[in-house]
Amino acid sequence: MSKKAIFYISFFVLLSVGFMGFAGLMIKEGTGEFFGKEKLPVLGTPGHTVQGFKLTNQDGKTITQDNVKGKIYVAEYFFTTCTNICPVMNKNMEKVYAKYKENPNFLILSHTSDPEYDSIPVLKAYAAKHGADVKNWLFLTGDKRHLYKLARESYLVDDGHYTGEDDFIHTQWFALVDGDGQIRGLYEGTKDKDIDKLIKEIDQLMHE
Repeated sequence: MSKKAIFYISFFVLLSVGFMGFAGLMIKEGTGEFFGKEKLPVLGTPGHTVQGFKLTNQDGKTITQDNVKGKIYVAEYFFTTCTNICPVMNKNMEKVYAKYKENPNFLILSHTSDPEYDSIPVLKAYAAKHGADVKNWLFLTGDKRHLYKLARESYLVDDGHYTGEDDFIHTQWFALVDGDGQIRGLYEGTKDKDIDKLIKEIDQLMHE
């Protein structure tokens, strides 16, 4: 083979490689991954984000949206006296916690549905039962109406409307929230397949 033929073959090989790389980069800019792997969807109406909040954790510390800014987190609702879905949900949440508890950019926010009973000492004991470190698994209480508004209008884990002090949220849904406060997924906390999906999509979100 002549030197000229080798030159042209090499040139076109390099050109093809360059084109593939450029195409992959353009796809990455649009989807977050090379060669068309899609980003997780953003749920809710356009521009929807978690609204500001002010709650109290199991150590009595005030927690606001500033504490979660820039971090990926999973939000849930439960109550400590629940004997139905909550024990299953938080046993499954332990799997999520075990995988990401060493990651400083990840949190779990477990909101009580029963702030009247779930005092700070009660939440602290419940957190200890699940081996939860307050650094990245927060058990939160606060004003009931405020908690319920967050569940329904921010986290999208309940589709009801506040009906007064007798109103009660009992939901199995976990919400995955990104560093910009956007809802990126909803998962049934009682289902193993949804927990596996949640863990997979947390990994995906961390690499967007």
